[in-house]
Amino acid sequence: MNTGTHLRTCHLCEAMCGVAIEVEDGAIQSVKGDPDDPFSHGHICPKAVALQDQYSDPDRLRRPLRRTADGWQEMEWDAALDLVAERLAQVRHNHGRNAVGVYQGNPNVHNHGALIAGQSFLRALGTQNRFSATSNDQLPHMLANLEMFGHQALFPVPDIDRADLFICIGANPMASNGSLMSVPDFRGRLKALKDRGGELVVLDPRRTETARQGSEFHFVRPGTDALLLMGMIHTLFDEQLVDPGAAAPYVKDADLLRLAALPYAPERVAEPTGVEADTIRSLARRLAGTHRGFLYGRIGTSTQSHGGVATWLIYAINILTGKLDTPGGLMFTHPAIDLVALGALSGQHGHIGRRHSRVRGLPEFAGEYPASTMADEMLTPGDGQIRAFVTIAGNPVLSSPGGQRLDDAFSGLDFMVSVDYYLNETTRHADVILPPTHALERSHYDVIFNMLAVRNVAKYSEPLFEPDADGRHDWQILLDLAHRLEQHKRGGALPLRQELGWRAFRKAGPDTLLDVALRTGPYGPTPGRLTPLFQTALDRIQAILPEKHPLQGLSRLSPLDRRWRERPKGLSLRTLKASPHGVDLGPLQPALPDRLYTRDGRIHLAPRRYLSDLERLYERLTQTPTQDLLLIGRRHVRSNNSWMHNSQRLVKGKERCTLMIHPRDASLCGVDDGSLAQVQSEAGQIVVAVEVTDDIMPGVVSIPHGWGHHREGTAQRVAEAHPGASINDVVRDDQVDPVSGTSVLNGQTVFVRKARRQDAGRKTVA
Repeated sequence: MNTGTHLRTCHLCEAMCGVAIEVEDGAIQSVKGDPDDPFSHGHICPKAVALQDQYSDPDRLRRPLRRTADGWQEMEWDAALDLVAERLAQVRHNHGRNAVGVYQGNPNVHNHGALIAGQSFLRALGTQNRFSATSNDQLPHMLANLEMFGHQALFPVPDIDRADLFICIGANPMASNGSLMSVPDFRGRLKALKDRGGELVVLDPRRTETARQGSEFHFVRPGTDALLLMGMIHTLFDEQLVDPGAAAPYVKDADLLRLAALPYAPERVAEPTGVEADTIRSLARRLAGTHRGFLYGRIGTSTQSHGGVATWLIYAINILTGKLDTPGGLMFTHPAIDLVALGALSGQHGHIGRRHSRVRGLPEFAGEYPASTMADEMLTPGDGQIRAFVTIAGNPVLSSPGGQRLDDAFSGLDFMVSVDYYLNETTRHADVILPPTHALERSHYDVIFNMLAVRNVAKYSEPLFEPDADGRHDWQILLDLAHRLEQHKRGGALPLRQELGWRAFRKAGPDTLLDVALRTGPYGPTPGRLTPLFQTALDRIQAILPEKHPLQGLSRLSPLDRRWRERPKGLSLRTLKASPHGVDLGPLQPALPDRLYTRDGRIHLAPRRYLSDLERLYERLTQTPTQDLLLIGRRHVRSNNSWMHNSQRLVKGKERCTLMIHPRDASLCGVDDGSLAQVQSEAGQIVVAVEVTDDIMPGVVSIPHGWGHHREGTAQRVAEAHPGASINDVVRDDQVDPVSGTSVLNGQTVFVRKARRQDAGRKTVA
């Protein structure tokens, strides 16, 4: 039995905190921060205990389940995989390849095995009806990366450790531990910023946990951030404060942006935003006048009706004030596994609008349609209607808008399969559930979040526990399904070269490919070179990977490629195993022009896609602010979407799923603190407890995301005992940002009144 201390990275949010897990006789005794982790230095947040709770959760599924007339029945793995592949192939044969839909939830990005094998599964599935959490989250940032810098995954990351000014709009890193800014111990880093004389300024419709730590706070009306940002840009040009600094040689189209900002003087945007003109001008002046600082925005600025433009303008303001590619500003990372460079070498940069969804004509981004149109594609008859569906580590009924419509859509499918280890609000509709091993039973390396980290680091964690004898990792499940689907396409055996590829992939597993990527990466021992053994395995595996999979780029590396001429540090899987606390690769470094992937090698400051949407933004400027209540979400440090609510230690205490409402609005709506309110929109209605507070802007109400565990047929006892209500049951799925296709999750109109007696017993009404 396992006994001792296991060093690992917590995978439950983006922060990548190092943990020390004490184990005795195979049982976890404690989860503590690892003081020797070079990135987190011993910090962890309350979520870390969920590592233990999830692993030992009696509700966690261990074997495949099949729905029958007599209820759920366990299956053998091969029989389950054969059944799933056969049914998916049958739907595809009868109705076309796009009759199958697939949704990938955000836990996939914490899992290097699922990331690698998932692409092979999607290729074998062959459908264009692909969806993920991206369009409910960071898509506007990825679009701005693509339009301005040439690659969807080239994120500029705040260098908080060297900054003196942090302007935060529509984000709450005290609760999220950073987002698109992997930053363990945000509180400690913020304290260090203040100790060196720096300032934190927060703008938000709610006085958040982050705002309480700031030196200055301003309310801003939901959905108007782009107007405020245009007011700042107007000020920068009007007062001749523009100086791109290190990025100046690479910036183009600044004059177009100056002209675009002319109608948005701070005095004009003050009323619709709720932010005084003097404040807007002051923010622009202070950012321009502070050498080391940045402007940062996230969910609040992304998932709104002008999310695409708002995100573009945040990047543009940082560039205009000289905050891009300079210490203390926004900088590009140099991770040990550089998916940006690999993707570029394989021809993968990203794209938008090559296809449009069948029902609503929404643009796809990087091969995915907006999640807000999933229900449309299942419920609307016609050629191309989705009749079968695959969910992979996702619970869109609670995490996507129009939750009730999704409930109805999933219930009417011909076939559905879920790769998930919980029977939750979404997987309850599945015909087959394929539960993967727990994260503590597999290795871990953060491929994605090291691309977003405020410091360059690398860390590999070996499995803590051996899986059950018949357990399957998610990468094995996806790989086996992909293999079977390819066989169905061929009507039997595959050509020898392809069959050898599948065998090589199974034998090598994701860790071998991880090792190859480390060895050929910028810190590897011999950039661009592989041993014959590695090269043979890689050649075979690449034969079954999609053409533009980032790992295809490994064959195109050259030791002379300037992007890969970093000082070698000898990184490999073996060296990381010998450094279980992790390896520090140093602070973020200037990277221009090498990190630009635009065709002309320039930063595109005024992409036409955004300029064409400014007419819609100007209409917002001329409208009278609505008197209706505007709904926003919120995040709590003990929660991350819907998949952590089956841990008693994370849900205990004061109820967190409440309707935050300003005292003035509470009085107008006839609700009191602690009472129940009915919240209604065109999407549906929910009943939720009331929390009256002046921490919320008048005219705004807030409900946290990820709750609503009251639906019948689930098997999560702790979550069911703390159900809350799902904000997505009152968020309409027909509202998207037309520029990016991102769901409008913040700023939709709702109506609030005191719940009637007959409403109190029901939580959701279609």
